[in-house]
Amino acid sequence: MLGAEGFQGSKRLSEKMVQLYKLSSEQLSQQKHYDFGMRAVKSVLVMAGTLKRANLDQDERDVLIRAMKDANVPKFLAQDLPLFLAIVQDLFPENNPAEPEYGEFMVQLKESIAKAGLQEHPPFLNKVKQLHETFLVRFGCMLVGFTGSAKTTCFKMLAETMTQLRLKEHKDPVY
Repeated sequence: MLGAEGFQGSKRLSEKMVQLYKLSSEQLSQQKHYDFGMRAVKSVLVMAGTLKRANLDQDERDVLIRAMKDANVPKFLAQDLPLFLAIVQDLFPENNPAEPEYGEFMVQLKESIAKAGLQEHPPFLNKVKQLHETFLVRFGCMLVGFTGSAKTTCFKMLAETMTQLRLKEHKDPVY
């Protein structure tokens, strides 16, 4: 599948990806919403292909790492995240891809938060970005958490941000 998505080093990368999912399923806590099966692998591969085509000059390993992180990090519990990131680092020790640029998205998100009378709290901004990334690769998702943990606010801020970006896009093609 990586070869079909345009990756030149698909054999070696696929071996590392399989190892990542195997180690994750064995070492991370057992949660009902964790998915390390073929459906999850397929989603990551499609996402990696999309990222590869959008970033032709970027190292293939960095593209795959970003796809694996974007698809998995939002669903992990806080105690499992460091372990997952350590597994990624062990499998790809020579790579440390830069965080993606969110540019206009972050500007608009901050405006939407201010308009709603809320404070810019970095972990909340991160959760909205993660929700956005999840919607880019999944047909649907479920927000889970304790009562009062800002699930609805997160969703509403993402909706408002995307609406405003879309409106700006139609008014000003510079977006």
